Amino acid sequence: MDFKSFKTIYQKEEVKKYTNAVGSNTLVSVCVQTYQHAKFIEECLEGILNQKTNFDFEIILGDDDSKDGTTEICLKYAKQYANRIRFIAHKRMNNIAINGRPSGRFNMLYNLYSAKGKYIALCEGDDYWTDPLKLQKQVDFLENNQDVNICFTRAQLLKNEVFSMHDIPKPFYNNSFKYIELLKHYNFIATCSVAFRKPLHFEFPNWFHKLPFGDLGIYKLVSEDKDIQCIDEVMSVYRIHDNGVYSGISALKKQQNYLNFYKAIFPALNSEEKQIASLKIKEVTYRISKLKFPNRPWFQKFYNRYLHLKF
Repeated sequence: MDFKSFKTIYQKEEVKKYTNAVGSNTLVSVCVQTYQHAKFIEECLEGILNQKTNFDFEIILGDDDSKDGTTEICLKYAKQYANRIRFIAHKRMNNIAINGRPSGRFNMLYNLYSAKGKYIALCEGDDYWTDPLKLQKQVDFLENNQDVNICFTRAQLLKNEVFSMHDIPKPFYNNSFKYIELLKHYNFIATCSVAFRKPLHFEFPNWFHKLPFGDLGIYKLVSEDKDIQCIDEVMSVYRIHDNGVYSGISALKKQQNYLNFYKAIFPALNSEEKQIASLKIKEVTYRISKLKFPNRPWFQKFYNRYLHLKF
């Protein structure tokens, strides 16, 4: 689905694009989606604006009709840095619900479709970058490694004002790997650490629009069966807080999201990836049965079988 088709189907009310002076020689588009991030968005934008590069980059800043002052902060920065920021103010009427919950999917996709750069970096409005050379290092890496389509960095996790390392499996600290490893281990990439090579025809199929865990869907589309690799340096902070996208979701709902993810993406997977996804579906359906009917083995067994037949 191209940008025009996407807007025809999902845009019920016109978005507002603010005047900017961003040049035409953009090498990297930094996509920032934000909603109710008044406490965090300035730190996010400062970390991006402080990047030291030998190339031009743009910030595509999409706000999802925040009511806590985020919009006003974004507008202030867009005016102050008109040569760097393209500010897009969205309407809640355009929100795409996923599994019955409002999501940032319209905002995310509008940003990605709008990106002009050869490369795209991601940073949500409640996360931030700590290394002023992050973009330069990642672009240099991608330029020098044509077999890699996605690179990411180590990141810190910030929860309740306490920092810890965002964990990734040790084999992937320095070694390249394929998308299938993200299916095996679930997603261990901090979204705020990612930069990738934009595909020549950057379009999103129908299955993507309702996919839980949109970042995993992006990685499938842009990896194009090429490598993914980590730069083993801490360059960003991933924040967990009460207003986060998945905060407050029950254990059962989380497992249902995993099941819906594997079912939605299954047709897009290659044969080897489908084998892994099938195993994960069995694991997840078992966990759902245990959570839905604790201490009732007969119901667990029956419901587990029902979910398999339904798939």
